[in-house]
Amino acid sequence: MKSSSQPLTIWMNRFALLAVLLLPQTLPALEHVVSPADLRKDIRAEAEVRQQNRAKVEQFISSTPVQKALKSARIDSAKVQKAIPLLSDEELARLAAQSEKARKDFAAGSLTNEQLTYIVIALAAAVLVLVLVVR
Repeated sequence: MKSSSQPLTIWMNRFALLAVLLLPQTLPALEHVVSPADLRKDIRAEAEVRQQNRAKVEQFISSTPVQKALKSARIDSAKVQKAIPLLSDEELARLAAQSEKARKDFAAGSLTNEQLTYIVIALAAAVLVLVLVVR
């Protein structure tokens, strides 16, 4: 019995060794759907967009007409400025778009000081409410 099981064991060992040596070479290389470099590039791009949106909102809030509107509404602009980084990417993008539109409309003369004041109060209140809801 020993003699008949030894060739079978040797044959199985050889087959296993051959399979181990050849199998990795015959399997196709598995690639990630998104490469790490592409992922880093996308993360960097999203961070840049967030920074640009944040800068737009902060610039709008710190402009003279907006500061006057906040002061007349008795809203602390420092609190609004501190709340801006706490907004989500989507909220920040929406607020940046609204801020940019209001800035352009005011610069073009499409908005009166009173209209700008109402817009600023609404935007500042939205920022503060969103931050309070998140906390």
